[in-house]
Amino acid sequence: MSYRGTTVARFLEELSSGAATPGGGCAAALSGALAAGLVAMVARNTGGLDEIVAEADGLRCELEELVDADAAAFGAVMAAFRLPKETVEQKTERSAAIQAGYKAAVEAPLLVCRRALRVLELAGSVAELGNPNAISDVGVAALLAASALEGAALNVEINLGSIKDEIYRAEAGSAVQSARDEGGKLRDAALERVVEALR
Repeated sequence: MSYRGTTVARFLEELSSGAATPGGGCAAALSGALAAGLVAMVARNTGGLDEIVAEADGLRCELEELVDADAAAFGAVMAAFRLPKETVEQKTERSAAIQAGYKAAVEAPLLVCRRALRVLELAGSVAELGNPNAISDVGVAALLAASALEGAALNVEINLGSIKDEIYRAEAGSAVQSARDEGGKLRDAALERVVEALR
């Protein structure tokens, strides 16, 4: 199912329904899209920040798509578990499908981490250069982007626990930790600028 074009009310209803999707990964991607939207809004109301506007708009669209990608990836994992396992060949195929599904379920939130990190970088730039009358919006953008990154990181970690490929696990785990470390610094720097501007 695609959540693009779905109303906010409908998405929230499905989020709270008890169904497996949408879940935390979808919510993290949506949080990142909201952050990118706020960055674009402030940049548009500033002037001279056309490049930031264009990039933030692109990130918003990509993060919207990742809402669906995350849901689809988890759906593939569930479908793999439903495959037959009566014969040795079926068991082998099922196991391979499960592992492929879990890797896809890592890739979507890992990409959310990376895109949210870039949104945080843009939020920092807008906090410094943007319209001071919209500085609180930049602060909200930084917080939402940081939440997107952290939430997506949790989804990476829970799916990595089911992957047998040790090299893949190590590389993905390292990538997500690097994003977390850098994201924390960017969030703090952006919020510091926001707080200073509000004083």
